[in-house]
Amino acid sequence: MSVQDQVQARLSEAFAPDWLELENESHMHSVPANSETHFKLVMVSSAFEGKRAVARHQLVYAELAELLAGPIHALAMHLYDPTEWSHKTHEAPASPNCLGGSKADAGGLSR
Repeated sequence: MSVQDQVQARLSEAFAPDWLELENESHMHSVPANSETHFKLVMVSSAFEGKRAVARHQLVYAELAELLAGPIHALAMHLYDPTEWSHKTHEAPASPNCLGGSKADAGGLSR
């Protein structure tokens, strides 16, 4: 089972989301072709009602702890309750472009 399929299955079971969109954004980063290391998650669930963003993220981190310790390097999360989502245009913010910094680069990023 792919990493993406594992994430979707775990989140579907844990949160019974009204909406779940998981995009593999690995191709936007300095990783080998066909990697599953960078993802963007948009999820709508009543489990998020009354919770602040940090608490929502903590719930997802707890559910995906094993995958975040292993194959997943980055997970951008956009988490909404159904009321918040109904006021959105059903689109999450776009992910920024990768700034590089691969281990393969000599010296990585300089700041």
